[in-house]
Amino acid sequence: MRDVVFTRRSGWIPTVIHEAGELKLKLGAGADANHDPREFTVPISEAHLAVIREDLARHLLLWSAVLPLCEAAGTEGRLDETAAVALLDPVLLAPPADVDALFRRIPWHQSRLVAHGADIRLLERGEVYDAMRTATATANEKRAQGYHADRRRAERGMVLGPLDAAILRYTGQYLHGATIPRRNPDAVDTALLPQVMRVIATAEQACAGMRINLDPRRGNRATDKRDWERMTAAVDAAVRRAYPELVDDAVRTVSFLMCAEAAARAKSTPPEEDDLGVGATKTALTFTDDKGGEKTWLRDGPRGASAEFWEFVAERSAGDNEVFTIEDEEMGEGIQLHFYADSVARITTVRPGEDGSDPEYQVEYGLVDGISGYRQLVSAFVRGGCAALDQHGPWMSDVAEFERARRPSKAR
Repeated sequence: MRDVVFTRRSGWIPTVIHEAGELKLKLGAGADANHDPREFTVPISEAHLAVIREDLARHLLLWSAVLPLCEAAGTEGRLDETAAVALLDPVLLAPPADVDALFRRIPWHQSRLVAHGADIRLLERGEVYDAMRTATATANEKRAQGYHADRRRAERGMVLGPLDAAILRYTGQYLHGATIPRRNPDAVDTALLPQVMRVIATAEQACAGMRINLDPRRGNRATDKRDWERMTAAVDAAVRRAYPELVDDAVRTVSFLMCAEAAARAKSTPPEEDDLGVGATKTALTFTDDKGGEKTWLRDGPRGASAEFWEFVAERSAGDNEVFTIEDEEMGEGIQLHFYADSVARITTVRPGEDGSDPEYQVEYGLVDGISGYRQLVSAFVRGGCAALDQHGPWMSDVAEFERARRPSKAR
């Protein structure tokens, strides 16, 4: 039979139970192979119970000291009960100076103490006992997360100023730098908010008119890496010029915010139908890929050829499927996009096959600068066929010449 003798009924703070005729400290820590919390017990005396019952600070200190032993037990191992029992008297019954000395020798969980209100400045000075004068039974996990975030930054040699911290809180990246940034004005001290908004305004002006387009070569929701990099560079340069005192993390989070918002706009905007209506000469096109996929577009359909083609690419493009072709059988011409090589081939029929002979084609190669270049080529071909691609050259029919031209491009 197990009876609860004492509990603070607050979060995961260890409780005292009576089991098999003895008092035990019971705590949950770590996880088993199924990721469920493990439970550990440590035998204690009536004297230990009296201190745990009356002294919140020492109760929390004991928890902090025992947690590393629980973690060392792993998912299946046994708690080193001898080591745990050896901590009881030094933590619960020793004078404050001896408690501080003990915590300078053993591993312990700072985050638990910070979450429960310990004075961080005193903790870092080694005055652990006095740091617990501000301890509370209720935990503030965000305080502990912020403490660890600051420590990680300090390890990189980065110390936040008030404006730096306010900017990170505004974007929601103070605790976790990998979080997608959002605008959170309520998270910022009202005295600092006007300064934060001036920094954001500087960033907005720097990227006004810039866009981050989708890159269907990488799926339906992927964005153009080059567009992202261009916007990041523009925002970073403007913010650093206007606010040279800001640390890298603050500048980075502002450019991340601008790019994330631009990418979200691209993902929520319908594809442009830039080849519908006047100027579009094609009546039917066939799209194919390197894996046998095929799709036919007809002019009397509801969408333009470019939008249909890029949807086809987004659905089928993969690491082993990077060659896509658009063919106009009626005109005897087409283009083949080589995403793996940043290149394109335009193909025109010089002589159709007759009496069982193979047709004769003219194949010319060109270099392409990113997804925006591919979009321009596709749109031009849909509007005017291979002749409309002249302005997007140079075009080379000699494969060796093309390879020589491609090598410098690959090196960039």
